[in-house]
Parts: sequence; C-alpha cells; structure tokens
Amino acid sequence: MKAIQPRQIWHQRLFHQGLFHPSFLRKLLRYGVVAITLALIIILGFSKSPALAVTPRHYTELQFPPAPAIKIPPYTQFTLNNGMQVYLLEDHELPLVSGVATVYTGDRLEPADQVGLASIVGLTMRSGGSQTYPTEDLNQFLEQRAAAIETAISTTSGSASFSSLSEDLEPVFERFADVLRRPAFPDPWVELTKNQWRGAIARRNDDPQGIASREFQKLIYGEASPYARTVEYNTLDNITRQSVIDFYQQYFHPNNLLLGIIGDFDSQQMRSLIEAQLGDWQPTTNPVGRDLWKALPTVTQVQPSGVFLVDQPQLTQSNVQMGHLGSKLDNPDYAALSVMNEVLNGLGGRLVNQVRSSQGLAYSVYALWSPQFDYPGLFIAGGQTRSDATVPFIKATLSELEKIRTAPITAVELNRAKDSVLNAFIFNFATPYQTLSRVMRYDYYGYPQDFIFQYQKQVAATTIEDVQRVAQTHLKPDQIVTLVVGNAAAINPPLNSVSGSTAVKQIQITN
Repeated sequence: MKAIQPRQIWHQRLFHQGLFHPSFLRKLLRYGVVAITLALIIILGFSKSPALAVTPRHYTELQFPPAPAIKIPPYTQFTLNNGMQVYLLEDHELPLVSGVATVYTGDRLEPADQVGLASIVGLTMRSGGSQTYPTEDLNQFLEQRAAAIETAISTTSGSASFSSLSEDLEPVFERFADVLRRPAFPDPWVELTKNQWRGAIARRNDDPQGIASREFQKLIYGEASPYARTVEYNTLDNITRQSVIDFYQQYFHPNNLLLGIIGDFDSQQMRSLIEAQLGDWQPTTNPVGRDLWKALPTVTQVQPSGVFLVDQPQLTQSNVQMGHLGSKLDNPDYAALSVMNEVLNGLGGRLVNQVRSSQGLAYSVYALWSPQFDYPGLFIAGGQTRSDATVPFIKATLSELEKIRTAPITAVELNRAKDSVLNAFIFNFATPYQTLSRVMRYDYYGYPQDFIFQYQKQVAATTIEDVQRVAQTHLKPDQIVTLVVGNAAAINPPLNSVSGSTAVKQIQITN
C-alpha cells in the first residue's frame, strides 16, 4: 500500500486542479488493476461502517486546537551568471514539479495607442509555439504527458509557467525554456488573438457588472490611465507582429525576471538543468527591474466626487459601485484597515446584517479597502439591488460607512474581525507553492520578506481605537464617486436625491 498511496493523493490533486483527462487516465492504468481493486475494497469497506452515535452539540461548544505556527520552508536561492534570479523549493509529497518565471513588465507599459499589445504578447508566446517547437507539436507533446506550459502578461508583471510529472521534467522544462527564450509569434496567431479581442469588445456590454467595474475604474483613475484604459478596435488595428516582437524583446531577458520552481526534484540536479537550458541566454545591458516603476505617472483621482449613471433600460436591477482612490500595501495602516474590512463585510458584518438582512435592500453588498503593491488601489463599496431600491441601498451603505467613522466598534466585532483575518492568514501558506510564490512576490515588488509576519502581528495588536482612527483617516465621504448601471426610468426615487444639488452625469458606452 505504501507504493499506491502517493499516487492516489496525486490522482485527487490533479482531479481538483482540472488536469484529469485521457492522457492522465492512461498513466493511472500503468499502476495496474491491483491498485484500483484495492482502492475499491477500501472504499466499499468504509461505506459499510455503521454511523457513529454522536450527541449533537451547539457550535459554541466545539473545541479547536490552536492555529499552527507559520513557517517558511527552507528554499535555495541563487543567481545565474546572466543575472537570472532563481528560487528552488523541494517538495516530495507528490511526483510533480511546477515553476513560474515572473518578468518585470506589464500592460501598463504598452503604448497608449496600442492598448492590448502586452496581452497579445503574453497569449501568443504560448499559443503560437516556439521557434523549435511549433504549436501543434508542443500541444501534442504536453497533452500526452498531462503537462502544461502557460504564458500571460497582467497589469504589473509577465509570467511563464510550467507543470509536469517528475519523470517528464527534463523534456517539459526544455520546451518551457524554448517558449520563454524563443517564441515564434507567427502572424496567423497574432491575428487570431486580435480577433478574439475584437469579439470580447463586441460582447463587453452584455455584462452589467463588467460595465460597472470598467467605468468605475475610469472615473477614479481616468480614461487614459494605464490602470483604467481599455482595449479598443483602433488600438488593436495599430498592433502588428513586429510590435509584438519589439515588446517581447524589450522586457524578456534573463536579468529581468525571477524563476521559481517547486516540487519533486533534487536541487543540485535542478540547478544543472536550469543552467543547461537558460544559462547561455544572453542578458540585456539595460535591465529595467523595479526601476521601470520610477517612470510611471503619479496616480491621482480624476473625478473628485459625484453620481454617475449608465442607463440600461433592459435591466431590472442596478449594479452600484461607490468609492475613491486608496493606497498601497505598504501603508502603515494596512493591518487595521483589514480589520475594518472584516467588521463591514461577511456574514457577520455590518453591511450584510443591516443593508441586506435587516433592510432587505441588496442581493449582495460589500465595502473593501483594496490596496495594491506598487500603485494606489481603491476603497470600493457597492453591490446589486432591485431598481426601485437603488437610492435606499446607496444611502444605507453610506450610512454604515459613516457609522464606522464616527462611533467605535464593539469588542465583539473587533474580536470576530481579528479572528477572521488571522485565521485566513494561515491559508496564505497552505501549500509550499503559495509560500514560494509569496517569497518571490515580495522580492519582485521590493517588500521585506517578513512583511506578512509584521502584518500578522499588527492585526493581532489592532484595537477598537485603531479601527475608528483608520476609518476616519482613510474613508473620505466628500470624495466618494457613485456609479450606477441600471434602468433610469425604474429607479425611484431618482438618483438626484442622492446627489443633492449636483446633477447626475450620464455615461455613454459603446462596443
């Protein structure tokens, strides 16, 4: 049974990760009918066990052991001669290996007249195959081995990742390295990706919640901001295969990325494999690293306040977003603001209790202080409600925000919120992969490695006075921008009863 158990665990892990397909089934059959038969015997045996006679108890009587101490498992870190920073973490629980390269780039760095360029680079790096391994050959190889290679570029970073069985590590990693170093960017795949974007543009106004999120970002950051601008038909028309190649060549260099690998391998052998496949990759003489963020424009709130409407006559409910510019994760009040978030949100939070349950004004309701690593995030509140409850919903939500600013929370609320934050904290380290990802993320953004543990201590030390202080300091009622996506004719009382003397401004949207 000892030889079977790890494979059974591996089976469950892959199933829950969505990697359960015919090629995996073929591998499972390698381990024979005996293994499957034994597993069925165990399952059937347990199914015949009689139910245990247990006296039901109230949930308040349940006793739980203290939360385990969080520790970062030992990992290896080194730098190749070409400047590539590497992180290795052995984990022999399952016969799997996965890795990710995080690249100093992002779609906020693409030209304003080519919005969508970075996304196309990130998608076609993988979909278009590499110079050595064309798309069909690469897809077939990975499919046969239940392996994966993926690439993408988000707002603040680029990534290339792989996953495979330990026995397939070398050939999978060879192809991963080739995709990372030598993507082909064939013109048909660039055009296909552009057409997929065109289809997304044509459908983007079908989702009211998507409209609300998109237009609210524009109201806060500004339409031209790299944190709010959107892909348009004309920006896609400006993108060519050469512009895709140029963007890739500007940022994808060994001394401009971090590579992390975790799984069932020997660190010395893994280092040799990395050096063999990536060690001769020539560095750039001008790596951007974190210096690229120094050139980013300062973020300011564009709309100082006001009420805005996207009129959608076909809707029977309203999507509401309210808020203002926030701050970064390194704000000294981040921990106390996290506790404030928990007081407001969740099944035991004020907004659900008052706005949703007591007053019946919302299908969903929330209010979150949501910071970012290296640029100001948002304070954003909102939810969904029926059309005729739109104004009462907005007023009730604003009222709860004012209460947390002007009156101290209770000790019960404080303890519930702190317990919730601290218990959730454990799940940041639920797997070695999460742990290594967090280590790399802090290095990527220039945060101290003990940042998360400082945060944990600050949450534990947060007081009632701290929560009221940060609410008064960071929640700014006079700067709140309110956006409603709904049926103007069905919103009664009308939205101008929220804005007072300020006229409601309509936003026109197009596909």
